Amino acid sequence: MAAPVRLGRKRPLPVCPNPLFVRWLTEWRDEAASRGRRTQFVFQKALRSLRRYPLPLRSGKEAKILLHFGDGLCRMLDQRLQQHRSSGGDRAPGSSEARSSAQEGAPAEVQDSSMPVPAQPKAGGSGSYWPPRHSGARAVLLLLYREHLNPSGHSFLTKEELVQRCTQKAPGVSTKVAPGSAQPWPALRSLLRRNLVLRTHQPARYSLTPEGMDLAQKLAESEDLSLLNVGIGLEKPEVPGPLSAELGVSEGSVQQSLELRPGEYRVLLCVDVGETKGVGHRSELICQLQRLHVTHTVRKLHVGDFVWVAQETRPRDPARPGELVLDHIVERKRLDDLCSSIIDGRFREQKFRLKRCGLGHRIYLVEEHGSMHNLSLPESTLLQAVTNTQVIDGFFVKRTADIKESAAYLALLTRGLERLYQGHTLCSRLWGVPGDPESGNGPSPSPLCSLLTFNDFNAGAIKNKAQSVREVFVRQLMQVRGVSGEKAAAIVDRYSTPASLLAAYDACATPKEQEMLLSTIKCGRLQRNLGPALSRTLSQLYCSYSPLT
Repeated sequence: MAAPVRLGRKRPLPVCPNPLFVRWLTEWRDEAASRGRRTQFVFQKALRSLRRYPLPLRSGKEAKILLHFGDGLCRMLDQRLQQHRSSGGDRAPGSSEARSSAQEGAPAEVQDSSMPVPAQPKAGGSGSYWPPRHSGARAVLLLLYREHLNPSGHSFLTKEELVQRCTQKAPGVSTKVAPGSAQPWPALRSLLRRNLVLRTHQPARYSLTPEGMDLAQKLAESEDLSLLNVGIGLEKPEVPGPLSAELGVSEGSVQQSLELRPGEYRVLLCVDVGETKGVGHRSELICQLQRLHVTHTVRKLHVGDFVWVAQETRPRDPARPGELVLDHIVERKRLDDLCSSIIDGRFREQKFRLKRCGLGHRIYLVEEHGSMHNLSLPESTLLQAVTNTQVIDGFFVKRTADIKESAAYLALLTRGLERLYQGHTLCSRLWGVPGDPESGNGPSPSPLCSLLTFNDFNAGAIKNKAQSVREVFVRQLMQVRGVSGEKAAAIVDRYSTPASLLAAYDACATPKEQEMLLSTIKCGRLQRNLGPALSRTLSQLYCSYSPLT
């Protein structure tokens, strides 16, 4: 029996009672999303709550009755409403005229006369996306567009080149991007997600997609950049100050460049506070350094046990002298501590962090302690771990007989660095900006004179800082036996999140195809395949619904 036909008028869809508030909240949400700020979720919750409210609101203060509307957000709405009325829009937020203007796409605020009125982007879309002024996304698009138009350019920029050019446009802005890290800042990640920027090769190269080229061209036209081809126009427009917030750096961490000329600094050994803990008030190591007349200081180091700094001798502020970290770092391990670190996993994790600390010369100091027969691991295992550290990880391994020999080696290194840097002018650099091209990490007659400040070095090495999904994914992969840091980084370069890897597994037609999905990924300096055995292990981990045996 056929279903009865229902007759009657269709109910009209309800009209949005507060179109201006919805528009402004959408703008704030999209701007926060393009800058990678967590406030985007606050605006999204408030927007969802506002759309469910059926009555018009006359002010932001009235919106306080709704869920997820606090004093700060209501104040922002009132200020925006006052600007809107002062610019000629004297209509109420919920009036019919405001609704009609919102539906026609009229902006709720006065735009610059040289700036076209863009349609506001939808969440996750790229067709109607328009990066706001004073945003990192806009700066990156214009930099890549400029490089594309440059006849002598390569039509792409590396991460280091992008960071360097952004800092040149905004002097004093610190870019907190760890060297060797594959994760770009939130602005670039947003452009990659919207398919406006393409990432290829390893190390990564960033270029504009056809959609990104069209958007960048419109941005250039809107800012009247008629000299964009080459020459004078390459310095316009300036990257604004708020770019530092998008690169993950607070205003307090922005520092001026520091330059230390010969005779204006001294080489100082910094000892981690963990090395001073021992029997009595002073550890034996500190006593030995004092006996050898080594100038040192004890501090909290987030990575490594010993670093050397060039400290300003005549600072403007005696309480806070300028300090640049020399390009050497030492990790000290007694044999019993080496055994425990291998067992609990700290051994690999510490080496991984040392390779990402920004310093080129990494020294692994292995100190003997008691008899080898009393250790929890066999001697062959320890020798293999030390050999891998030198051959595979590229560390310089130094073995000492006891703590006195370790202190003597540190004293020898301190005096050697004093002679090495004697007569050189040192200057500060930012995270992600490469140092002197002629010195590098290999043997060189001239030392690296473009150095990190101590505050930048120590802040960038914090172990328990906020981590992105990508970084947590790398750590998760490294818990699998046989997955090193280089292999995990290669996997994450292709599948940046667990969700993307699971989606790739779901797209496979057969279980055999799932097992071989990751086998051809190139990793390491030799670009070898990941291999079928490790690929099969990872497929079992992520594709098995039952407990692993």
